[in-house]
Amino acid sequence: MTKETVFEGLKEILASVKPKLDPSNISFDSKLLTDLGIDSLSMLLLSLAAENKFNMRFASDVKFETVGDVCDYILKAAN
Repeated sequence: MTKETVFEGLKEILASVKPKLDPSNISFDSKLLTDLGIDSLSMLLLSLAAENKFNMRFASDVKFETVGDVCDYILKAAN
C-alpha cells in the first residue's frame, strides 16, 4: 500500500462522509476541521470507514490536523 493509494481511498471516504466536498479540492495539506469541515460525527464515520477499507484500527486518543496526517497514520498502522 502506498501513500497515494491511501490518499485516494481517503478522498473517496471523505466524499461519502461529506457529500458536498469536491474530492479534487482535497490535498495532503487540507485541514480536516477548517478546510473540510470535519466535525466529531464526520470524524467517527471517517474513522470507521477507513478502518474497514484499510484493515487497521485507530487508537482512541489519536488526533489529526490534516489529511496527510491521517494517511501517514494509516500507512503505519496497516503494516
